[in-house]
Amino acid sequence: MSLHADALASLEAWAAPDDAQEAARARYAAHLRDHPDGLDRACRPDHLTASTLVLDHDRTHVLLTLHAKARRWFQLGGHCEPGDQTLAGAALREAAEESGLADLDLDPVPLALDEHEVPFCGPAPGVEPDGLLVHHLDVRYVAVAPAGATHALSEESLDLRWWPVDGLPPGAEELAPVVRRAVARAVARDQSTWSGGGGSTRAAADQPSR
Repeated sequence: MSLHADALASLEAWAAPDDAQEAARARYAAHLRDHPDGLDRACRPDHLTASTLVLDHDRTHVLLTLHAKARRWFQLGGHCEPGDQTLAGAALREAAEESGLADLDLDPVPLALDEHEVPFCGPAPGVEPDGLLVHHLDVRYVAVAPAGATHALSEESLDLRWWPVDGLPPGAEELAPVVRRAVARAVARDQSTWSGGGGSTRAAADQPSR
């Protein structure tokens, strides 16, 4: 299964938690049906991206990055790459690259969808400026870091740190609802599906959605 097919299947199977998220789900799925290149950063003005809310082992802190271009705190994530097999795998890869954390335990079911304008996003390589404002159709996941994990700052970030889930930094208040949802998902999920509980979520993230 291709990355495009996996992403479409994942979105078509996803049970949105409310009407707004259902509208976003339908919008994303329609975009992919209309655009075979809908996950490519060269697809303008819209393309899908993948990101991850990384929680610490105790589910009390979330790891946020101070974006070098936007100068704001965000969850970890970015564009899909040619080698990505699944959308969940792309989210996991981005989280690992931007955090330096190994063995992140990612839930391969999407957590939330968020469409946003990206004024700091320039033309893709080989694409001429066209005046269109880019929209990221972001698919967010949740992952839990191993106990005692030590993160490392990447060149894409000005800062990277753990924030209390009920004490996000200034400018990141809009993340509060999805952070709460991430904690609830992590706490409620069957413990047997987390690391050490009889199944590898890392392996599952690299497999096509069913």
